[in-house]
Amino acid sequence: MTERSMAPRAARILSWALPLGLTIIAALLRIVGVGGPATLLFDETYYVKDAWTLWNLGYEGTWGDDPNAAFEAGDVNGYTDTGSFVAHPPLGKWIIGVGMALFGTGPFGWRIATALVGTLLVPLLYVVAKRLTGSLWLATVAGALIAIDPLAVAMSRIALLDSSLALFVLLAFWFVLLDRTGTVARIRASTDAIAGPTIWRRPWILAAGAALGLASAVKWSGLYALAVLGIAIVVMDAIDRRRAGVGRWVEAAIGRQGPVSFVLLVPPALAVYLAAWTGWFATDGGYDRDSSSNPFTALWNYHRTVLSFHETVTSGHTYASPAAEWIPMLNPTLMQRTTEDDGGVGLMAALPNPVLWWAAVVAVVWVAVRIFIALANKRPISGTDGFLLAGICATYAPWLLLPSRTMFTFYAITVLPFAILAVVVLAARLRARDDPERAAVARAATSTALIAILLVGLFFLPFGTGWVEPEWLYKAHLWLPSWYL
Repeated sequence: MTERSMAPRAARILSWALPLGLTIIAALLRIVGVGGPATLLFDETYYVKDAWTLWNLGYEGTWGDDPNAAFEAGDVNGYTDTGSFVAHPPLGKWIIGVGMALFGTGPFGWRIATALVGTLLVPLLYVVAKRLTGSLWLATVAGALIAIDPLAVAMSRIALLDSSLALFVLLAFWFVLLDRTGTVARIRASTDAIAGPTIWRRPWILAAGAALGLASAVKWSGLYALAVLGIAIVVMDAIDRRRAGVGRWVEAAIGRQGPVSFVLLVPPALAVYLAAWTGWFATDGGYDRDSSSNPFTALWNYHRTVLSFHETVTSGHTYASPAAEWIPMLNPTLMQRTTEDDGGVGLMAALPNPVLWWAAVVAVVWVAVRIFIALANKRPISGTDGFLLAGICATYAPWLLLPSRTMFTFYAITVLPFAILAVVVLAARLRARDDPERAAVARAATSTALIAILLVGLFFLPFGTGWVEPEWLYKAHLWLPSWYL
């Protein structure tokens, strides 16, 4: 379904009604019942209590021994003003803290902000997919896939940091997409046939830098996206100049536009990142705050300590799963399990729709092959292919370089939007046949496949919500032996 094949009024209505409907569905799946169970799940034990002390102290305070039971019972003041060492920047916990400040310190309050963040991923992915495919149908499928995906739902119903990271990373990529429209037109309109223009007015790159600063202020893995997008911007500028007939397109993209793009991207990211530490700067009690009279030196000392910690995170964990295992999803992280007297089982796990996930592997390999063929034949790579490859490189590839580090499958929530985009872009390419008969067959085949993937997502949805199922139905989900959670 494309806008060209529809009446203009119908296209306008659907262009806002479809993402609105998907967002409402996503919100219901993420918010209804989010206050249960009334216990701290998995790493909520760290982030929720840190969020509460951030909100009250401006930095993460220290809690006494075994504070969870009292906290869950409503005694949320068992902290001291001694700064606590924490492994992640403060923004994700500030987001959780806003929910607690507005809706109380119970489980609904500590989870609602993450639920809303996870909901926002849906319309954002819709507009990105719409831009890449030009199809209302495929954009709707993309939004629906993430709206009901069990990994996306689970990560929205628990107060962790990774949904916020995923939102800000995807937002940065969206801003880069918006930048390309105006930038390509300016390069083509330039009268400088040797190097092309040096473009300073690129507000969407500034916005992308700010979004990446937000991502990095949630988790340092946002820096991977900053590095990859920075490189991708230079590469895309080079390709655009080559297509426009610029003579020295490589030198111009790297030597002239590259430094400008760096200035537009990196300083805003740094400024936003530092702004997230305002509470730490404005108070005296934060960890390492007194390590230097210069607050920036003190923050640098703190960051060196955190970096040393991350370099040595290799402790064993029941649900530890190196990145190579994420492709088959061999050891999904269990967040919650409920077993009832009649044998019913309910669990919430970091397990994506498996058919979607495995289809995405095929789609990403297809993108990589297309890029390899283009490079081998000295042709410019497709901007869409480059976008998808950059997304995977920013969110998944870095973890492959750290095989000994302790990591978990829920980190893959940042990969999921790009996995979905790869699938719908592959579908769009298969449907774009010149021959009418082949095009009709391709449309029917891809539509059937996408509907089947959506149905599998619905089947696995209870693993995202924690809904209790009869034992036989629960076991029907256990496609791999390691999924016996």
